Amino acid sequence: MFQILIGSLLLSVTHALIPNHWFPLAAVSKTENWSRGETAAVTAITGFLHTLSTIIIGIIIGFAGFKLGDEIELVSGLYAPVILILLGAYFIIKNIRSKSHTHCHINPEEIKQASKKSKRAIITALGTMMFFSPCVEIEAYYFTAGQSGWQGIAVLSVVYLTVTVMAMVVIVELSRKSIDILNRKLHFLEHYEKLITGIILIILGVLSFFMHH
Repeated sequence: MFQILIGSLLLSVTHALIPNHWFPLAAVSKTENWSRGETAAVTAITGFLHTLSTIIIGIIIGFAGFKLGDEIELVSGLYAPVILILLGAYFIIKNIRSKSHTHCHINPEEIKQASKKSKRAIITALGTMMFFSPCVEIEAYYFTAGQSGWQGIAVLSVVYLTVTVMAMVVIVELSRKSIDILNRKLHFLEHYEKLITGIILIILGVLSFFMHH
């Protein structure tokens, strides 16, 4: 359970820092002259919707891992770690081969169009795009979390939801006054998120393997 907690924190923090999660929100807030409270509320709503869709799919994947763990002893000791390592290697290779950004939930052009409309339209556009963009990197870890039953799935879900939403709210608030500077400092994560996530998944897979042997 401690391993799941640490893994959840690492993946959630990496996920939350990606500029495409918060930069458009900060940009729209600045353009529309939203207050601090309005910005925090909109960020929390969109962040919650994004994590909600990921958690829904993740619970299904985690449940599959849980059922297989009950029926096949090798799942928790060998299959789950191997899956994490293979997925980690896949993300690393994909990041190396990709010449474009690796992670884009919010389309700036769509937000630009929405900004010409009402505040409700903007929030709807942001929320819809985030809800229908679940994070595959987090989903992969649900299979391993499922080996610890519903407790593992619950820990991952709560950590992921809490860290993602809180981090987005904090970063959007901080970036409102220094949006360009903060975006440049964290922009490298947008290019290397899959590489970082892949490394984390491989480490977690190796640790999981040795903890079961």
